[in-house]
Amino acid sequence: MTIIHSVDDLKSIYGDASETSILKVTSVLTVEYRQMIEASPFMALATVGPEGMDCSPRGDKGGVIRVQDEKTVLLPDWRGNNRIDSLLNIVRDPRVALMFLVPGSSITMRINGKAVISVDPELLMSFEMDGKHPRTVTVVTIDEVYFQCARAIIRSELWNPENFVDSASLPSTGSLLKSAKSDFDREAYDKALPERMAGSIW
Repeated sequence: MTIIHSVDDLKSIYGDASETSILKVTSVLTVEYRQMIEASPFMALATVGPEGMDCSPRGDKGGVIRVQDEKTVLLPDWRGNNRIDSLLNIVRDPRVALMFLVPGSSITMRINGKAVISVDPELLMSFEMDGKHPRTVTVVTIDEVYFQCARAIIRSELWNPENFVDSASLPSTGSLLKSAKSDFDREAYDKALPERMAGSIW
């Protein structure tokens, strides 16, 4: 296996970045960038901490984030498994990267910036959903924002219904857990999962 070890060697293979790939990067949300991001119900949040990196899926009804202003976006943290890997990273290293998907669109939006975790009561209350509130809100200050080349979405045919995988053909959540711990009760877990999920979305 031949391994690349230097920046110069890597750049000799790829050459210079295209003009538009540099031009598209801004330090604030333009009107159009904001429109794309507010249309996204799903994003991936990447963080880094002493134990390593983490990339966590985040989704919400409507838009996954709230735009506060051209430099700031807000991400409520709804109920989950309480591992809080991303939040543990942020309180020790504020660097974050966000990648947004818009169903049906081949354009992917990205934000790189720095985050803090807020427990401001008024802010938490402002995200009320079905009478419930997030326990924290991640406040992201934008360093750079841009859109990603559409080729990955186009190549993968991500939104093509003909390529959707039948979930019944894939391992269940219980099966995945059992593969990690052989004596895990897969049947009981899978049976209880729908009701548990329905009661803990918010």
